[in-house]
Amino acid sequence: MRVLITGGAGFLGTRLARTLLQRGQLCGAPLARLVLADLGRPADDLCADARVQVRTGDLLAQLDALMAEPYDVVFHLAAAVSGECEADFDLGLRANLDTTRALLEACRRQAARGRVARFVFSSSVAVFGADPALPLPEVVDDRTLPTPQSSYGIQKFICEQLVADYTRKGYVDGRAARLMTVSVRPGRPNGAASGFLSGIVREPLAGLLAVCPVPPETRVALASPATTIAGLLAVAEASREDFGGRTALNLPALTVTVQQMLDALHAVGGDEARSLVRFERDPHIERIVGGWPARFSSARAAHLRLIPDGDFREVVLQYVRDHPQAVTNRQALRLAG
Repeated sequence: MRVLITGGAGFLGTRLARTLLQRGQLCGAPLARLVLADLGRPADDLCADARVQVRTGDLLAQLDALMAEPYDVVFHLAAAVSGECEADFDLGLRANLDTTRALLEACRRQAARGRVARFVFSSSVAVFGADPALPLPEVVDDRTLPTPQSSYGIQKFICEQLVADYTRKGYVDGRAARLMTVSVRPGRPNGAASGFLSGIVREPLAGLLAVCPVPPETRVALASPATTIAGLLAVAEASREDFGGRTALNLPALTVTVQQMLDALHAVGGDEARSLVRFERDPHIERIVGGWPARFSSARAAHLRLIPDGDFREVVLQYVRDHPQAVTNRQALRLAG
């Protein structure tokens, strides 16, 4: 089994790579080679594994060399994030749309040589939005029509359709998974409009100030890193019949308000952590995040035995257990211990 992860040095790519290496197999076949492609170099432990090959540099520029050998499974995680795409339209088109189409074309050339890759595309809840002609329902289900209201969401939706059509033509065995906002992400803040949904937990637990740009009653749909990786793997390993067609699948979501997130932070980190979060509203972020749906009914995901996280307090504790070196809050470390 030869597997490619684009965005392999990113947070989700790194976690997916470690999970695959630990499992040692995918789709019932032994993992022989794992290729990690990204702008930067992956973590040292990944580079040290004999099964890992590292390809650094611009993905679009290196595709010919990267795809010189065939792959059994491609996880396409690399993307410019929501805030970046709104700020730089050309960047979003190149990083999200042009690169995805070029990668699909490379897989099409591979298929012409007799080897059809399973292509797993990481889409986003940002494909949904409220349109005056088609308002969002209170609960988004698997039949809800996407009407994205951001460049990032539109680019992801276009790519979903490309994956579906390349699958229809037999060029790839494609399946797109719509990821919820992943919280709590470790590391430094990125340019995503949803980045504060990790920052208001991650920074206070490290003894740092955090700013929340939306009102406390704002509802959001979240998934922990573990739940997200489980979803990507389930989508990759599902049969075409179990996946349920070519349309993108909504992964399960935990619906919480920002206030409930802060209550969970207080339950884990106490007054010390909670006092480090202040509200400073940002109309731009409010508009983007407020346009995303917060409640989902994901029957197709349930068919794959995927379930949402139970509560946000456990999500916070998951972060502390996974990244104790990034946490200075002693109460949180004691509770997670």
